[in-house]
Amino acid sequence: MIEKIEISGNGYKIDDSFRKYTTKRLGKLDRYLPRNAKKDVVFKVVVTEIGKGKNEKYSISAAMEIPGGKVLAAKDECSNVFTGVDLVEAKLTGQIRRYKLESQPHRQKRNWRSLFIRRK
Repeated sequence: MIEKIEISGNGYKIDDSFRKYTTKRLGKLDRYLPRNAKKDVVFKVVVTEIGKGKNEKYSISAAMEIPGGKVLAAKDECSNVFTGVDLVEAKLTGQIRRYKLESQPHRQKRNWRSLFIRRK
């Protein structure tokens, strides 16, 4: 579980239920990270309230700082804050998998056909 998660609100008051939900959902993303990068990851989440009243929307942006100077970021706008966290989590999961493929070349996708064809 990622320990360093900073959650802040811009025009939105962060309550305990949102803090727990965000920590639970985004804290699990360390399972996709390389082992050497799990310890020093810093996560920053900012929730901004865009509209007031009937057309209330929230902008959720998350940035994950991985050791080595790499920053993975995702942003989404949604009418429900909790749904926005889920969407940001899905975006970051894909980015982390791509980062892992780049950083560890032996984990690249292989062509199944090349496994079964003999080379002369």
